[in-house]
Amino acid sequence: MQLRPWEVRDTGALAQSCLGPDVRRWNRPAHLTVESAREKINQWRGRWQSEDAAIWAVALEGGEVLGLIGLAGLDLPGGQGEFLYWLLPAGRGGGLMVEATIHVSRWALEDLGLHRLRIVHSVANTASCRTAGRAGLRLEGTMREALLHADGWHDEHFHARVQGDDWPS
Repeated sequence: MQLRPWEVRDTGALAQSCLGPDVRRWNRPAHLTVESAREKINQWRGRWQSEDAAIWAVALEGGEVLGLIGLAGLDLPGGQGEFLYWLLPAGRGGGLMVEATIHVSRWALEDLGLHRLRIVHSVANTASCRTAGRAGLRLEGTMREALLHADGWHDEHFHARVQGDDWPS
């Protein structure tokens, strides 16, 4: 597995990802054409430069995109960021997102100097809950009816890792 910047060659994979039912259900992506996917990748580059977000492609060593991971809502002075991630079906079930989440967590806390990272997800998204827990982000609570999905309001779990928490073994 590698984490790398999104590239123009990835526009087809990004556009295709928005058609998958699981990605659509939990992430509310807009329908992307190849052209709008190219624009989205350029927006992510701009958000990196403005220090607002850090978004990577989760890819095989050969370059095939399997998913996305990133930190959005970066608050460098406040020391915080929020994870966003998804995997295409070909990348699911092998712990790939747990590995990517730990890798990004180490970078954000040890290199970037953030103090707190968080993940929020629908309580019905059990895969995301497992990922957060296995990556060492502790469940802190449930926010009632906190996010509107296509099928209505969902309660959300709130997970966090702070500077000094033990790393998963």
